[in-house]
Amino acid sequence: MNFPLLLRVVLWPLSFLYGEYVRARAWLYAKGWLKQRRLRGTVISIGNLTVGGTGKTPMVLWLAEKFLGEGKRVAILSRGYRGSGGTSDEIELMKHRLQNRVTFGVGKDRFAEGRRIEEKQSVDIFLLDDGFQHLPLARDLDILMLDGSHKLKDQWLLPSGLLREPISACRRADILIVTRKTERPEVEAGDAEKVSIFYAQTRLLGFRRYGEQSHMQHLSEMGHGPFFAFCGIGNPQAFFDDLSRWHVPVAGQSIFRDHHRYKTTDLSRLGKSAQGAGAIAFVTTEKDAENLVEAGVPSMPVFVAVIDFVLSAESEFLAALERKLQSAHGVPA
Repeated sequence: MNFPLLLRVVLWPLSFLYGEYVRARAWLYAKGWLKQRRLRGTVISIGNLTVGGTGKTPMVLWLAEKFLGEGKRVAILSRGYRGSGGTSDEIELMKHRLQNRVTFGVGKDRFAEGRRIEEKQSVDIFLLDDGFQHLPLARDLDILMLDGSHKLKDQWLLPSGLLREPISACRRADILIVTRKTERPEVEAGDAEKVSIFYAQTRLLGFRRYGEQSHMQHLSEMGHGPFFAFCGIGNPQAFFDDLSRWHVPVAGQSIFRDHHRYKTTDLSRLGKSAQGAGAIAFVTTEKDAENLVEAGVPSMPVFVAVIDFVLSAESEFLAALERKLQSAHGVPA
C-alpha cells in the first residue's frame, strides 16, 4: 500500500479519525468499560500492527507444533479472512500441515467459536490467529509480529498507510517477534521498552510438486531452471527475496492481490509470461497453492515452497513464553 504522497495527504483526515477510534476502543477495553469474554483454555494471540504479511501463519504453525509436542490439546481460532464456508486459504494451509491434530474454529466471533469447541472437547491452548486487534476475546499472552523490512516510523495509519493501530499499541504486547531483520527495531526505544523482543526468519524445507502427493524435493531435484515465480500474499517481495536467498533461479515474476483465487485465465496469462521468459516451471507459496484449485491444470509444473520458522534465540523465547504464561495465570516465575 504505497500510495503517492499527495493521495496519502488527501486521506490523512480519515487516518486521523481512524486513529482516534482505535485508541478510544483500546482504552475502553483496557479500563473495562467494554468487556472481554474469556475461554476456559489458555489463549495466545498472534497478530500484527500492519496490513500485509509479517509471518503470522508460520508462527501459528510453529507454536502449534511446539504445544502438540508437549502433549497439549490445541485449537486454532481464526476469522478466515476472505474465505467462505468456514475455511480460507490460510486455514487450508494450516490443516494441510497439521492434519487432524488440532481443532479449528473459524468465524468472526472467535469467542463463540471457542465455546463451541469447548462444549465438545477440552482444549489446553487456543491459538488466536491474527488476534491483536480482536479485543473482545481475553487472552493470556499477546505475541506481536513486526516486519523488519518496513520502518514503522515512516508508516501512516489506515487508509493512507499500512498501520492498523498507532505504534504505541505495541505496549499491549507481551512478546515482539521481528521478521526479516536482525537489528533492534526502532519501536523498542520508546513504546516497547519492557517487551521481550526476538527475531525470526523463514527457512526453506523443500519443494513439493503441486497436484501430486510426492515427497518434498530439493532445488537440485527440480531441474536446472529457471523458474517463473508468482504469488498473491500480503508481502510478495518477501517471497521473491526468499527465493533469491535460497538461490532459486528466477526468470520472471508476477504479483496478484492477497488471497487471490486463481482462474483459468490467470494460469493462461502466467503460462505465456513464463514461456516468454524461458522458464521451465512455476514456483509459488503454500498459500497460493490452496488458491489454485479452481484454476485447472497449469501448462507447466508448479513447485510449492514449503517453509517453517526459525527463531534466532529459541531457548530464550521458550523461557519468556513460559514465564509470561505463568505470570498471566498468577503462578510465581
